[in-house]
Amino acid sequence: MNEGAYQDAYDGAVRLSCPFEKAILSRCAGCDQAHGFNIAEREATACKAPVARENCLTLHALLHQNAAFTLKLMHPGEPLPHAKELKIQCGGLLGTQQLFEPETSVVVNIHGLIGEIQRRFGSMQDVPYLEVVKAISAYEARRRR
Repeated sequence: MNEGAYQDAYDGAVRLSCPFEKAILSRCAGCDQAHGFNIAEREATACKAPVARENCLTLHALLHQNAAFTLKLMHPGEPLPHAKELKIQCGGLLGTQQLFEPETSVVVNIHGLIGEIQRRFGSMQDVPYLEVVKAISAYEARRRR
């Protein structure tokens, strides 16, 4: 399957894209609102609920914004290389989860984590991102074999 055909199939199958798709597919996070499926030999993830997706988009944007200096992002808003995006997604979600459960090493439910953020902090802007950015900076993706 060529890349154009894959992208057409992906766009046809995904109504609500998941902002944390890379984290879910790399198995550092899970979500009860994620729907996984295969296109040819590739895995993909979509979101089941528009409201959950909007909350995830907000958190995703805040993680990018707060990690820009640490990751030396010259042009915030531009697409990132896979490794940096994975560092922001996995490191950011783990760092946020560790605000509530310091010993955790995996985020079981992103949607539940966002609900916990809203309960404890009132809004996603009030999260102590200094601690989260430390986790983003420290996150190491698994090495190739």
